[in-house]
Order: sequence, then structure tokens, then C-alpha cells
Amino acid sequence: MHKSKIITAREAVSFVKSNDQIVSGLGCSEARNFLSVLHEIADDVTNVHLNNCLPMADLPYMDAAYKDSFFVNGWFYSPAMRKMHRNGNASFIPNHLHRASIHRLAAIRPNIFIGVCTPPDEHGYVSLSTGNTYERRMIDVADLVILEMNEKFPRTYGDVELHISQVDYFIEADYDVPELPNIEPSEKDKVIGQLIASQIEDGDSIQVGIGGIPNAVVNALYDKRNLGVHTEMLTSEIAKLAMAGVINGAKKTLHRGKMVTTFIMGDKTLYDFCHENPSVLVLDGHYVNKPSVIAQNDNQVSINTTLEIDLTGQCASESIGHIQYSGTGGQVDTARGAVDAKNGKSFIALYSTAMVRNRETGEREEKSKIVSQLTPGAVVTLTRSETDRVVTEYGIAELRGQTVDERVKRLIAIAHPAYREQLHYDAKKFGILGGH
Repeated sequence: MHKSKIITAREAVSFVKSNDQIVSGLGCSEARNFLSVLHEIADDVTNVHLNNCLPMADLPYMDAAYKDSFFVNGWFYSPAMRKMHRNGNASFIPNHLHRASIHRLAAIRPNIFIGVCTPPDEHGYVSLSTGNTYERRMIDVADLVILEMNEKFPRTYGDVELHISQVDYFIEADYDVPELPNIEPSEKDKVIGQLIASQIEDGDSIQVGIGGIPNAVVNALYDKRNLGVHTEMLTSEIAKLAMAGVINGAKKTLHRGKMVTTFIMGDKTLYDFCHENPSVLVLDGHYVNKPSVIAQNDNQVSINTTLEIDLTGQCASESIGHIQYSGTGGQVDTARGAVDAKNGKSFIALYSTAMVRNRETGEREEKSKIVSQLTPGAVVTLTRSETDRVVTEYGIAELRGQTVDERVKRLIAIAHPAYREQLHYDAKKFGILGGH
């Protein structure tokens, strides 16, 4: 049955009309063959909107030369999206990840959904493979569903099974699953990782993302036992920890024995691990990231990073000043869920300093990432009322239930020593710190 639905990528893009709303799969689930030839119809269409999240490829349709034809709306920016934003052909969709699908559907109706899948099994079901953050909800209402069928993608289980009768067209594809380079933790990462790992107990359930700090945390957990996973993103380092026997989900209070995720992104080792692995559940993002669901995991630990934090605990995690850099993603979802869980903990990690370009001189200079006031225009991702534990290479500041005065003192104590005196002075100057 599915063979009668096979078309070429060029035939698929011929269905695109002016003013269409197209939704693309997240990250690895991009329909690369379709998107690689989309620019070829630029002269025939105008005002086509592509809705995506964390696109991994920099493709021709993204070029500013085609901005009258194609405009991209992103739930989470990648380097390609940041370039598009500067060129004026992209805009950010503010969201919490668990609401990404339902809130966008309140604003637009998808004319076309494009994504990836595995070949069908003997029962006629394909797997959406690397994710279902919003994909299935978009498929259910899209006028036209086109999937790139690729046997190199892992067959996963959960909310990702789709019968071929629910797909309008298939495109045959054979590209490798996109991989993320594995970031080797720096010395600062390792210090922060050890600090966080020291507060993770046997039997805890964890959520981590990508980058040097999350990798360092996972690398410091090999002496733990019976860990569980409830995370928006399943990473290569988590797969390695599971293969080492550290993760088995035996103590989980929700989905015991299962690693629950909403999308998968990493290296080939991760994809091979997830292929036909019944311990990995790829579930609907509205469910996985809903704080009330996360909180059903006793001993849930959330580990996220931020770009800048002020002395009261406000976290600017997605923008540098006015400039959108990444996205809210699941930071608020997972932080809220972990804090609401029985014995849960939420960590926000960052280096104490960063090298920042001086706009006047063009030179890079060191600045504290713990600040008295956030950079003008910075988006507050996690409010101070929701920030639990903050970690730098100088220690952990526990903020839960603390007064503003105590928060200021604790955050200054984990700032770089070179900036502590100035931070204290500024806290008094701006009236943040009281008289005690």
C-alpha cells in the first residue's frame, strides 16, 4: 500500500502554495530531501511559512534571497535560525515546550506536515523515530502529511507509531541520521558536574540536555545505582550510562523501567541503542514535559543551564540582551516539575564568567555571568520564584524559600572572586540588598 504513495521530493514541493503553513519535524526529524529542493519553487510562491524547531541543516531556502517566498517561525533557534533572524526572514515563537503544539495550533492550521519515519513493519506501521515533541499532533490536523521514509533511522516505540493509511505521501530517503558532535567537558564543566552529581542519589530520575556541563554531570554518575530517566531530550551520554547498567528505572514511580523522552538527538551510538529498544519510550511532548506529569516522578532531578542570572535568581537562558539566541525549550517545564516532585531538585548551571565582545572596542573582555541587573532586553526564562539551586565552578547556591537578601549573599558567594565586591556594592546601590 505504501509503495503507491511514493513520490519524489520535487513532486512533494509542487504541492506547496502561496500562504501555506508548513510544519517540519524537530531536529533530526527534518525532512531534508524536501527542504533541500524547496527553494526551487521560490519564483512560484510567496509568503510560505515554515514552522520548525532546532533545525540542524543550513539549507538554500533559508537564504535571505528567498525571504519573500519563505519565512521561518521557530520554537527553538539553532545557528541557522539565528542567521535567518539577522537577515529578517525568521521569527521566534515564545513557548514552553509542553505547550508548543497546542498553542501554535491555536494560531495556525498546518497545510502540510513534513517529517521522517522508518519503513513500515509487517502490520503497516511506521515509526516517527527520533521525536514526537509536537509532530503527531500536527500530523493529526494537517491537510497533507508527507514523510521521508529512511531505513537508517531507528525504530522507536511510544506515541510514534503511525499507520501508513494516515500518511498521504512518502519520499524515499537514505541519508544518515544527523549527529551532534560530542562536546568534551572542560575543567570548569567537570567541577560543576561533580558538584551536581554529589547531590544526585541512587534511584533518582534525571533530566539533562546537551553541552559540556550536562555531559560532565552524566560522566560523574557512573558510581550511582538504579537511576531513572524522564527527560525532554535523550542524549548520547544518557545512552552510555544506560548501557553501563547505571540507568534501569527500577525505582521510578512513573513508567517504571522506562526511559521517557520526547525527542532523541546525539550520535550513532545513541541511535543504535534506541533502535527497537522497548526500554525507550518516545511520548507526546505535551505529556512528557507537562510539569504535573514530571512531578509524578519521586526524586526527579532537573539539570539546565543559563546564559546569565541576576542577584535575585532571575535566569536569562535564551537571549543575549534583545537578541534571541536559543529558546525557552523545556527549562521552565522541567524546573517546575522537579521542584513539585517529592524530594525533587532543580539545578541551573553556568560558568561564573564569560568572554563578551565590547560593542565599542570590538575586543573580548571577561564579565561576570552573575549580575546585579540583567543585560537590557534580556528575556527572563526562569523567574526568581522558580529558581531552586544555582551552580558555578565555585559552588552551589540553594535559593528555595530564601529571602532576596539571602539570595544575594549566596549568589555572590559562588560568583568569580574578582567580581564579588562589585556585586555587593551594586546590590546595596540599587536597593536589592537590605541592611542586614
